[in-house]
Formats: sequence, C-alpha cells, structure tokens
Amino acid sequence: MVLTQYNYVFAIGTFFAVLDAYNNGANDVANAWATSVSSRSISYRQAMIFGTIFEMLGAITVGARTADTIKNGIIPHESFQGNAGVQMLAFTCALAGAASWVMWCTRNSAHVSSTYSLVSAVAGVGVATVGASQVEWGWNGGQGLGAIFAGLGMAPAISACFGAVIFMLIKTVVHWRKNPVRWAVWTAPFFFLIAATICTLSIVYKGSPNLGLKDKPAWYVASVSLGTGGGVCLLSAIFFVPWLHAQVIKRDASIQWYHAFLGPMLWSRPYPTDTDTAVAVVPDYAVQQHDPALHGNGSPDTLFEGMELPKAAQKPQVAEKSENIGVVEAQVKDDYKKLMLETENRLHAKLRKGRGPLGWAMRTLHNNPMGAGEIYELHNLKTLLRRIPAMVVVGALYGMHYDIHAAQSGIHGTPEGARMERVYACATKYSNEVEHAFSFIQVITACTASFAHGANDIGNSVGPWAVMYGAWRTRNAAESEADVAVWQLAVLSASISLGLITYGYNIMKVMGNKITYHSPSRGCSMEMGAALTVLIFSQYKLPVSTSMCITGATVGVGLCNGTIRAVNWQRVGLLLFSWIMTIPIAGTLAGAIMGIVLNAPRFA
Repeated sequence: MVLTQYNYVFAIGTFFAVLDAYNNGANDVANAWATSVSSRSISYRQAMIFGTIFEMLGAITVGARTADTIKNGIIPHESFQGNAGVQMLAFTCALAGAASWVMWCTRNSAHVSSTYSLVSAVAGVGVATVGASQVEWGWNGGQGLGAIFAGLGMAPAISACFGAVIFMLIKTVVHWRKNPVRWAVWTAPFFFLIAATICTLSIVYKGSPNLGLKDKPAWYVASVSLGTGGGVCLLSAIFFVPWLHAQVIKRDASIQWYHAFLGPMLWSRPYPTDTDTAVAVVPDYAVQQHDPALHGNGSPDTLFEGMELPKAAQKPQVAEKSENIGVVEAQVKDDYKKLMLETENRLHAKLRKGRGPLGWAMRTLHNNPMGAGEIYELHNLKTLLRRIPAMVVVGALYGMHYDIHAAQSGIHGTPEGARMERVYACATKYSNEVEHAFSFIQVITACTASFAHGANDIGNSVGPWAVMYGAWRTRNAAESEADVAVWQLAVLSASISLGLITYGYNIMKVMGNKITYHSPSRGCSMEMGAALTVLIFSQYKLPVSTSMCITGATVGVGLCNGTIRAVNWQRVGLLLFSWIMTIPIAGTLAGAIMGIVLNAPRFA
C-alpha cells in the first residue's frame, strides 16, 4: 500500500514538474525572445529553433548547479525527519501551486516570474508542512529566501545598468558618428568580440560539472573566453565585413547570404553600374503594425494603420442625461471587443489560406461549427469528432503563425495605441543599414540569453523533481541531495521548448515593443545586459528571474533615449505588481494544497 502511494505521488509530481517547465517556456522564455522578435532581427520561427537548441544546451550542461538551491536551500531535508513520503508530497504540491498560477497568468497574457512563483510555492509548502521556523527565511549562505528575494530588486537594476552601458557604447561608437553606416560596418568585429566572449564565458566559466570546467583556474577561463571571442572577431572581419560592405555601402542589390563565404574576394566585386538608383536590400526594422494581407493595401510606413476604433469608441461623448452614461460606456466596451474580434478574424482568414497542416485545421474548424443545443446532441458529437484532430493541430502550430508584430504595437485610437505612439515618438530611429549590422550580433546575444536562461531557470522545475525522484527511488529523504540526472534536465528542457513554441505567443504579444521602442542595436544591448546578470547570479547559485533581467535591461536601454517618456511606465508598473503579487498568491495556493492533502481523512 505504501509503495503504491509513493508511485502515485511521484507520477503526479512528475506531471506537474513537466507542466511547470512548459509554463516556464511559455512565460519566461517567450519574454526573453520577445526582444529579438520585436527588433525584427529574427523571425518567430527562427526564434523557436534557436531557442530550443540553446535552452537545452544551457540546461543540460550547467543547469544542475542552480537546481540545488531549490532542492535544499529553502526547506532543509532534515526538517522532514527522514519521511520521504511527506517530502515527495511537499514538492508535488509546490509544483502544483506554482504551475497552476503561472498557467492562469499565461492564459491571460499576464507576465509573471516562474522562478519566484516556484520559490514562493516551496516556502508556502514549507510553512504548511514543517512550520515557518524550519523555512530558511534569511540569507543562508546565498541560498535562503532572503538572498533569493533580494534579486527582486537587485537583478532588474543591475541588468538595467549593464544594458544601458552597452547601448551607450554602441551610440558612442556608431550612432553618433557623421557616417554611422560605415562605422557600423567597420566596428562590427569589435561587437562580435564582445558578444562571443560573453557567450563563451557563459559556457566555460559556469562550465559543466561533468567536464570539470568549473574547477579550471581563472587564467584558463580568461584565455579560452577571449580566445574564442577573438576567433569570432577575426572570422567576422574576414567574411562578414566584406559581405556587409557590399550590401550596405556598395548597395549591391544582387548580393546573397552565401556570398559571405567569398570573404576577401568581395572587395574586388564591382560596384553596381547605376549607383544613383542602387538600394541596399535590407529589411525594414521600423516598428509598424500594418500588414497588407490583413488590412488591405496602404502605406506600410504608417503605424497602427488599418486598426482604428469606431468613432464612438475613439472619443466617447458625454450623455446629456445621467441615465444614458452607462449605455455609452457599454457601447464603447462593446466596440472595443468588436475591433479585437475583427482583428483576430482577419488573422484567421489569412491562416485559412495556407496549404500546410495549420491551414487545413483552420479550414476544418471554420467549416464545421458546433450546432444548436448542448454538446451531447448527436449532430454536435459528430461535429466534435471532426473538430478534435483540427483542434490538436491548431494547438500545436497556431503560436508559430501568430502575428506578433501586429499584436505588440497597440491599436490606433485606443488608450494603449495612443500610449505607444507617445513612447515611440521619444525614441530616435536609426537607419535600417545601421540596424542591419547589429541584427546579426543580436542573433548571438539572443542565443546567449537563451543559454543563460536554460542554465538558470531549469532549476525551477528540475530541483523539486529531483527531490521527488531521489525519495521515490530510495525511500530516503536524505537521498534528495544526490546530483540531478542529465536525463531529467533533458526532459524538462524539452518541455520548456515545447511551451515556447506552442503557447509563448500569449506573453510575447504583450512584451517587447509595449515597454519601449525596439531595434536590433537596442535589442542586442538588452540581451547582453540580461545575460551578464543571469550568469553572475547563477554562478552564486541564486535562482534569479530571467524575465526580470530582460525587463530591467529593456527599461535601462529605453532610458538611454534621454527621457523617461520613452518607457511605458504603465506596463512596467503592471509587471512589477504581478511580480510582487506572485509571492503571496503562489505561496498561499501551494501551502493550502499541502495543508488540505496532508490533513485529509485517511481510511485503512
């Protein structure tokens, strides 16, 4: 009977560990990649691919180090007095409380920190299980709640400073020059050096415990990091600079990506014959919302075009009689809902034209609506059988086809749209040729940030799961101090990637450009600043929130525009409020679940 209960608890705990990792990907990772997608340096699908690769690399190679804090730093295993069953149940309830809260927030596009959600849940469970006196509320050598929650204020501030310093360096070296395009081309190897060194530092300095890299001396770490960064700098000077020069300075419209392998031979490539009409074929990095496929033909340079509210909702008139005020307010809200629904319908109409699995699924759902009556009516049951396969396909692929850029900018005529127009007006818009140079650097910094996130945040889910696995396997609470298995890191990192791919759009559509104006040069500064902060905190085994770091860096870079109006402080305030509320809500929820289950009636 006892063995069966152990198996049940472990199975349930495993489910919530996977769900928590999934939510981590849908919430925290989506927020981290929102910077790259918002800057248009990388497409949403490319972000999914790179995010999956580097999240798993960071989690598997270095993720086990931060897991130890979640495992044993908050509730000492001695507090369970050798009762492995209670220990397993405690971390199962912690995962259940944290996963439920983050899932609800993600569903409603409310960004919260999965790190602080789980930490608070573990603390709540500790209070319900062994009492408040047994929970490590203090610093505890950098592993207690005091040290962890200190990151709530420290991490965003430090990340903001790092991001601002890096962006000011870019502005000084490139943006403030008389010919910024040439400076962007010739200084590209220098910024590749910085980005590659940070990326290498995150791998070597943190290292994999299995490879013993963490035991290497400081000179070894410095040599390998700078050597790798120097190598990337040299390769960029040989291959990238001639290619970029041909594209944005020679303005050769025939240049292709594979021409970069020609390297120095591109210097002798002739200039276009008609230099007056030659244009640099680079993407448009300006933040805009217009999509001709959704809103018809029109100028693509107009922000928020084609997304206007009905006149009644733009500027509601004051009713002559007080009894009509409620009617006007209801009409305004109704008009706003109609606008949002119309926008979504346009996107769905575009998706139904596709030839792939998603197009088939969207057409199937559109052509097979549920009929009159309840779901148990025979005609509805038949329709449901046709809809279920399509619903599964849509659930798996819809997020990869969501129009992130249209959703991020706000809607013209609404308070959100007006607020974003004011924020964007305070930001200097740099030329596309200059931003194009930094878009390639941002790919490296984005991958670095993703690696750092996998290294740090995998400990959120794998720590409690490792505790349960050790207790389940040995029936001994003390065994929870054993190292985290690599297969556990691999399973949960795959769950993180799945959450990013299938559900991350819910968070990504409200982040990025809704805080401040984004561009590749700004974005790479934000990501490098956040990555540096996460790596420093993770080195000291502090499970800091990656989301808080990238948000802090975003605000820091936004302030570099020279005015506080360049930042959407309402959005920042909502983020701060959600972070703070996560602590009592997740802790209370997990503690209540544990208290109910632990004190439930038992029958022989």
